[in-house]
Amino acid sequence: MESGQERMEKGQEEMVNTIQGDKKKYQDKKTQFSGVFRNFRRSTNPDERMIEEVEHKVQMKIKEVQDKVQGKMEEVEEKVQGKIDDIVRRLSELEDRPIGFSASPELVSSRQKDKPLTFDRQTSWTVFKTQFNVVSYTNGFNKVSQLVASPRISGGGSSRNTI
Repeated sequence: MESGQERMEKGQEEMVNTIQGDKKKYQDKKTQFSGVFRNFRRSTNPDERMIEEVEHKVQMKIKEVQDKVQGKMEEVEEKVQGKIDDIVRRLSELEDRPIGFSASPELVSSRQKDKPLTFDRQTSWTVFKTQFNVVSYTNGFNKVSQLVASPRISGGGSSRNTI
């Protein structure tokens, strides 16, 4: 019986040794896997950090561009508001001005106006017509003004107005 018991104890020891060997192999594999996993995490973490840094930089650039755009929009709004205020002020001045009052002295002609000539039949018609055109031009007449002020014939005769 002792020999059977010895064999049983020997078998149990072998089983314990096998279990401990398997346990050691398991621990070694676990350690190896943990190392690989740790290395994998380390290799991905720099990428993740780099991605996070790039995202942060992009967000900062977006914020910077938004600030610049906002500043430009405010600048344009100020310019437009200034122009609107100027137009409103000028319109108010025009509304307050009495009718017939010229807005600026440049618009008022400082030239002396000559009286339209009257044809007296003592000078030739060609000379008179030339003089009339010069006076009309000097007075700033346009075609309508010339027709209204066209030569009047004195001393009876035809009342025909021709240029």
